[in-house]
Amino acid sequence: MADRAKLPIVYVRGFAGGPSGIDKAVQDPFYGFNEGSTHVRVGADDQPAYHQFESPLLRLHLDHGYRILVQGGQEAYLETHDEIPPDSIWIHRFYDASASTWTTKPREFRLEDAARDLLRLVRTIQEKSGAPRVHLVAHSMGGLICRSLIQKVLPDLGEDPADHVDKFFTYGTPHGGIAFDVGFGLVERLMDATGISGADVFAHRRMYEYLTPDALREDGGPPDDWDPRAMPAGVFPPERIFCLVGTDPADYDVARGLSSRAVGVRSDGLVQIDNAQVPGAQRAFVHRSHSGGYGLVNSEEGYQNLRRFLFGDLRVQADLVGLRLPSGRSGTRWQAEVRLAVRGLPSVMHEQLAAHWCPIQLPQPRDDGVAAEAVPLAVTFLDSGAPRPEDSPTLRYALHLRILSLRERGGILRFTEHLEQTADFADILVVDVGPAQTGPGVWVVWNSDLPGAIWEHRPTGRPCGDEDPRAGVWQARVPLPGTAAPILGPDAGVRLTVTPWS
Repeated sequence: MADRAKLPIVYVRGFAGGPSGIDKAVQDPFYGFNEGSTHVRVGADDQPAYHQFESPLLRLHLDHGYRILVQGGQEAYLETHDEIPPDSIWIHRFYDASASTWTTKPREFRLEDAARDLLRLVRTIQEKSGAPRVHLVAHSMGGLICRSLIQKVLPDLGEDPADHVDKFFTYGTPHGGIAFDVGFGLVERLMDATGISGADVFAHRRMYEYLTPDALREDGGPPDDWDPRAMPAGVFPPERIFCLVGTDPADYDVARGLSSRAVGVRSDGLVQIDNAQVPGAQRAFVHRSHSGGYGLVNSEEGYQNLRRFLFGDLRVQADLVGLRLPSGRSGTRWQAEVRLAVRGLPSVMHEQLAAHWCPIQLPQPRDDGVAAEAVPLAVTFLDSGAPRPEDSPTLRYALHLRILSLRERGGILRFTEHLEQTADFADILVVDVGPAQTGPGVWVVWNSDLPGAIWEHRPTGRPCGDEDPRAGVWQARVPLPGTAAPILGPDAGVRLTVTPWS
């Protein structure tokens, strides 16, 4: 994968808990960014195939030539070198001052202090590397430290966050705080009131304090309509933020599974799906837990989304358009499931499935026959420098689309007509995108129209016509197969929009 511009990467880890957790965290030279994982998948003849993910730290070093400049101490290296390369990775070691393993008295951890320390690190890196900005990559609470820097610390200083941060990637960050399916809100109120082991950083009252500039903060706490997930208008472009959302609570074994049971099934085991997103940001859903052996950070899915968001040169968005669901079917609800796979990768890049408690809810049918507004299906980033077959120069990905119906009466599923997880429509759209150097022409075909295996398919003929006259934007509408018309209407299709990404 070719790099067009390299900027320093700063990694910010998540919550460590009380003193013992902090002491354990600081013993790791890279605060967990170096942790990989292993697992097996089904291979030929049902034999297990071993898969080893080296870690995002090592893969950025191997795939993109990023340098890890520690050599006895990251801070010491920065102090003794007037120049550093921009293609370097740095760890924001904000917990070191709060550890009891050193000879100095531990400093009480405060998220605002960590955000100010992050600014000092970023400024030092900018000054010594000559880079105009840095990329911030964060796990869990680390994303809130980054947001405090962007939304409060820099605005309080009268500085533009875009002068320091280029792109911001979060793994499982509780942008909306941490909520529980049990306790009727009592657990949240207790966490807010007592701040057990510093956990009040995930409560709305504290979030309001460290996310709101001094000039805008009200003394009485957050207004009733305040949404901690939202990036205020004009502060930092939400499209420069990527939220990786986990959907696997079962593999989060903290407190012997108590956390995942309390937070609920629509979560990664600690952060609920709805709270892991910034409105307007790029996002992907992956079936991974918050942390651990099957966690977001040490996953191939997480790394592949990270590297394409940071270094890709094309952004492709797929929307369901022209949707006219059948009216007059009382009690019928419609959902869409999507999976997105990029050629050459060993993992699915994005999946929203009913089995993972995150299908796309389709709008209710309209009685006036007017088509519903466009429904976003998926966004992916592609890189023109990615390796691909010699006889197939395009960038290929596949979008799996399934439409399901649920029929209810009085809020109860009508099981006499129900076929569990059986789609009313299912097909795969195979998308070939021309590399950025030659122009983003797009060729598409539905899998149901392919006579052989997908890997044998080579696009031929002219690409789809560009329906958007704007420069730098390529757009086409792909009709759905005829079998979808009785369900989604005769004009339903998938609209693909390709734009340059930098």
